[in-house]
Amino acid sequence: MITDREKILAIVDNDCLTPSDAVILLEGDGFFRFSKAVDLYKRGMAKKIVFSGNIIDRDYGSFPFEEVKPFILEGGVPEGDLIHEGVSQHTRQQAVEVVKMAMANGWKKLALVASHEHQYRAYLTFLREVLDTKSGIILYNAPVRNLNWFVDSGWGIRFERLSAEFERIERYSALGHLANADEVVEYQKWKESLLNQ
Repeated sequence: MITDREKILAIVDNDCLTPSDAVILLEGDGFFRFSKAVDLYKRGMAKKIVFSGNIIDRDYGSFPFEEVKPFILEGGVPEGDLIHEGVSQHTRQQAVEVVKMAMANGWKKLALVASHEHQYRAYLTFLREVLDTKSGIILYNAPVRNLNWFVDSGWGIRFERLSAEFERIERYSALGHLANADEVVEYQKWKESLLNQ
């Protein structure tokens, strides 16, 4: 019997991805995430990059937009295509602010970029907001790959952080802040049905 967690992992790790209105680059994990967003942009997978987050906590890997921005621009992204969502202080606020921004701009497709160990909780959090707002937004998973699991990058070892992520998933699910497995499956069915249209 497949567990709810296994269903979520399978879908998040093997999501479809089509050209989107914006890449949502979640602040965190130092400088490890921005290159994925730049790559997606340069491959024509999005017209904009939104850097979401405005917390400075170097011990946690949260580097400010002003420090990451030059690398994104050097990667070939025009400044006019780079947006800073600078209100949010944590993942749930990121979801609220980004969905609000997407609705205001008429964006219907978003590619969510986080580090692989954070992608599960980030997706469940964003999906909760997409469903609650009835926005009709199509949310794709585009986690950063090829990151070392057992190297301390200055804010912990990824493999150990994965356990903390699953603990947070349990805690925030109990508060109703995350989509559940049934919602993930039904949303994925709906999302994939649109690929054939």
